[in-house]
Amino acid sequence: MKKIEAIIKPFKLDDVKEALNEIGIQGMTISEVKGYGRQKGHKEIYRGAEYVVDFIPKIKIEVIVESDWAERVVAKIQESANTGKLGDGKIFVFPIEEVIRVRTGERGKEAI
Repeated sequence: MKKIEAIIKPFKLDDVKEALNEIGIQGMTISEVKGYGRQKGHKEIYRGAEYVVDFIPKIKIEVIVESDWAERVVAKIQESANTGKLGDGKIFVFPIEEVIRVRTGERGKEAI
């Protein structure tokens, strides 16, 4: 099994969610996060004063899939989150040792 974490622009969440639903991904966890990469934040003006926003709002999507689904999921996220501009985000893939459904005790792919 694999855990796929994607950090994307907030306005792309619906596009990514729809793309993953199209290929049969039924569950995901979404978090509102803040951070920066190469873009190093940006400047904004509020009531005439300029200030630097160091951390940019992003969305983190977490999905657990069977290993043979990982490339398909990564491709869909990359395709649907891409704007072609700086700050589109990152996708991370981690191995998952075990998944256990709390309610039933099911393990492995049945628990996903």
